[in-house]
Amino acid sequence: MEPIEIGLIVSGGLLVLVILGMRVAFAAAMAGMVGLIWIFWAKYDYDPARFGKALTVAVKTAGQVPHSKVSSQALSLIPTFILIGYLAYHAGLTRALFEAAKRWLAWVPGGLAVSTIFATAGFAAVSGASVATSAVFARIAIPEMLKIGYNKQFAAGVVAAGGTLASLIPPSAILVIYAIIVEQDVGKLLLAGFIPGAFSAVIYGLLIIGLAVTIKDFGPPVTGFTWKERFVALPPALPIVFVVVTIIFFVYNPFGGDAWGTPTEGGAIGAFVVFLIALYRGMRWAELKDALLETAKLSVMIFTIIWGVLIYVRFLGFAELPAAFADWITSLTLSPMLILICILLAYAVLGMFMDAIGMLLLTLPVVYPAVMALNGGEAVSAADSAFGMSGPMCAIWFGILVVKMAEFCLITPPIGLNCFVVAGVRDDLTVQDVFKGVTPFFIADAVTIAFLIAFPAIVLWLPGQV
Repeated sequence: MEPIEIGLIVSGGLLVLVILGMRVAFAAAMAGMVGLIWIFWAKYDYDPARFGKALTVAVKTAGQVPHSKVSSQALSLIPTFILIGYLAYHAGLTRALFEAAKRWLAWVPGGLAVSTIFATAGFAAVSGASVATSAVFARIAIPEMLKIGYNKQFAAGVVAAGGTLASLIPPSAILVIYAIIVEQDVGKLLLAGFIPGAFSAVIYGLLIIGLAVTIKDFGPPVTGFTWKERFVALPPALPIVFVVVTIIFFVYNPFGGDAWGTPTEGGAIGAFVVFLIALYRGMRWAELKDALLETAKLSVMIFTIIWGVLIYVRFLGFAELPAAFADWITSLTLSPMLILICILLAYAVLGMFMDAIGMLLLTLPVVYPAVMALNGGEAVSAADSAFGMSGPMCAIWFGILVVKMAEFCLITPPIGLNCFVVAGVRDDLTVQDVFKGVTPFFIADAVTIAFLIAFPAIVLWLPGQV
């Protein structure tokens, strides 16, 4: 049996395991190990006396993966970004941000929901984890919306959808993972997420306003705030702006010349700045301990997924599946743009059965080379490309599209993680309630993705300036 055939069979088995409910990390590690053993044993013509040798080689090959890949300095960004979010919560920055957004935006139709979206977008700028963002605002924003008569399902949906913005707006753990998998510049990818993230928040806000205008008693505006009350609410939220500016200045050096440090160092400095702010605002040992434990739990979950999936990815390399898939994609007679749209639609379906990080880790080693081949290759110029952009710019553009699809998967049934988090925080909500509440936001996400495809400059303008 040829390696490519083994690759297809094992990949099909992996998909079955995931659909049956096995955790992605363990399913991928198991599939990768089985695949490696199978491929090496096939090289010995399935000689029973050589099975032990094939097993030894497979174990050694898989055993090199966790340390060689996870010891990458860039991955240390993930725990620092997550820690920033939890420390910001204990520093009271989330409550201050929500209060400021409420006083400035709640006067529009559906104003409190709109305020929640923009508050989550602001918090996303200091939090690398969608799960943390959803959990925090489920405690803060949902009670406020229920108090003035919002439907509880929609209120929960607003928080779950708003939490997804942390996947796109830097600092973003998923963007870091994408950059490492495809070996692209982490700094430029993080920079590319700002405008699409803000654009997504605006589309969400416009959707809410449209629903509030067309549906009676949908979301009453909140009025009565004076200009003085609005300006008074700004200073408590300004530390978030300060943290974001600190990270950007350190990593991108807007004054010209070399960067002052790496994204990893920028993330560490950002975490230290938020830590000082939290101490100044009265954070105690119990709260610091909670922030550290939650950061450790989420980081370990992410790294476990990475370890398991990278064993499977190593198997894919031996099976030659990525190259074969790229050759097949480029041989199709369909237009490159139509093929790209089909790939994104496949992500929407796959995201119904897998978590976002696992989905990207499993698919990108195969899909990314195919997309780059569609555009003309890694080194293609903009003039000779299919999508009108150079190879490096295409890698950034596709990365933002894929991460936006990962956002979409965080709220799609049956395993939309953000929906489970919101339901877990609120005793008065079921997971079914939250899934019903996020349904309108599927339309908003589809509109956003369509704009990002039609107008790549939304993604590429900012990273093109550095």
